[in-house]
Amino acid sequence: MSSFEEADTEETVTCLQITAFHPGPRQSGPFQSIKLGMREKLPSSEVVKFGRNSSICHYTFQDKQVSRVQFSLQLFKMFNSSVLSFEIKNMSKKTSLIVGDMELGYLNKTDLPARSMVRFGDYQLLMEKEDGESLDWFETQFILSPRSLVQENNWPPQRPIPESGCYLPYSTQNTSPTEIDENESWIEG
Repeated sequence: MSSFEEADTEETVTCLQITAFHPGPRQSGPFQSIKLGMREKLPSSEVVKFGRNSSICHYTFQDKQVSRVQFSLQLFKMFNSSVLSFEIKNMSKKTSLIVGDMELGYLNKTDLPARSMVRFGDYQLLMEKEDGESLDWFETQFILSPRSLVQENNWPPQRPIPESGCYLPYSTQNTSPTEIDENESWIEG
């Protein structure tokens, strides 16, 4: 048998591609300490923190407007699933984190969709997950965008968030109440 036949099969690795935009200067801007364009392999047990404190955060933004720890990402696996997912948690007491159309306050967390716009302050981060097989590792890749991602990708502009913390994905022109029964099927009232 050849060494090729005996070699272990290489597993694919889940990758979170982060396309980032900030209106500040590109060369001396807030992303100068982040390795752009390169994939970085991390253990799946690691909680990845983003913020301005380089002794705590894996990814550091060079900007005094950013919290010491702005937000964190953690990998998890849903029960009875082989697919890895990310949850995102707002770690800033001062600034809300907007994930899609949901506003997260301090210590609020949510599952990160496979493709989602994450915003805080003047920052726009388009996060796109590419699924892989490995449960031990994942990768991140930062790409810098020269243009606003909100405009480029036709994301809705940042709007005031209602008290519920999220927008309804359907029209609210129907004024009759909507109820959910015990089996979670929609009932129009």
